[in-house]
Amino acid sequence: MNELIETERLYVEELQSIIEGYAAALDDPELIYLIPPSLENKKEVLFGNLPEIYEFHQKTFLKELANSVEKPELVGTCFLKRKEELQIYEKYCQNKLRSEALWRQCGDSMFFQECQKRLDHKLSLDAYLLKPVQRIIKYQLMLKEMLKCSKNSEGTAELEEAQATMLDIIKSVNDSMHQIAITGFEGNLNDLGKLLMQGSFNVWTDHKKGHSKVKDLARFKPMQRHLFLYHKMLLFCKKREETSDGHEKSPSYSFKHSLKMSSVGITENVKGDIKKFEIWYNGREEVYIVQAPSMEVKNRWVSEIRKVLTSQLEACRGISEQTSLNSPFMQTQSTKKLDTNYPGENIQLPRKAKIN
Repeated sequence: MNELIETERLYVEELQSIIEGYAAALDDPELIYLIPPSLENKKEVLFGNLPEIYEFHQKTFLKELANSVEKPELVGTCFLKRKEELQIYEKYCQNKLRSEALWRQCGDSMFFQECQKRLDHKLSLDAYLLKPVQRIIKYQLMLKEMLKCSKNSEGTAELEEAQATMLDIIKSVNDSMHQIAITGFEGNLNDLGKLLMQGSFNVWTDHKKGHSKVKDLARFKPMQRHLFLYHKMLLFCKKREETSDGHEKSPSYSFKHSLKMSSVGITENVKGDIKKFEIWYNGREEVYIVQAPSMEVKNRWVSEIRKVLTSQLEACRGISEQTSLNSPFMQTQSTKKLDTNYPGENIQLPRKAKIN
């Protein structure tokens, strides 16, 4: 508990030094002549939402953690209480690639050297801009260590839930960083609901429509595809590795195809390979055989797709039943059995969203 609070206090101090020693210095008249042209009007690109992160930790989170020092078994509730606020790290990490690209352009300028000298920092700014990424990962490791000392005691359940929450946040951050690299999708990704899963797979296609030779070729030759599963849609993308300025490769995902989840079905097992499963569309008009890298990955994806299909089915049934109950027909025929496919209302259950 002491380590958690002391490192939190140090983290807040480091964030403060970045904001006051670098971000604020961009507006210092004494240093303006040292600012490289590539950095002008790019403060938000370089620092992202770091001020927002600093304000949350300095005004709220550090104080709440410190208040738990006498009762460390209650620290899990601090994380659960603030899990929505901790989502701000997703925005910061999404901007990290842009920030790093800008740093590569101007990181060796006299402006940053002067700021570092004034702060007496041993490390350059880019090392400090990694601190938020490192911190969000560190929380779940600390909670894991605390759990080792808290078996079957007060607060254990909250600690376990807090650790799971932090792992979910890390997953969301990681997924969102892949999402921003999608190119060529004409719609708005925000309209597709929450990004639930993403990952790379071998994919075979077997469609009813199309030339027979093309069908045969597609059946035997797998495509490398990166899949993004949302509440409303499944995207198929092609992963591309791009080199920028001779530095390490950063992936991008070229959009290829999409399936509306309201018309998707799934078959869990495919003969010949336990790591394969089927995703089919419009009553098997389109069939995609997906090979996961492991059984664990396959099971996670099958489980998540099942949840989406089940929730959609339940939602449609609820809407259909409510609409039918409110219709004049149902009000005058209240003794008759509810028909969720009542033709007088323009409601149709997702017949295609079947689960085998």
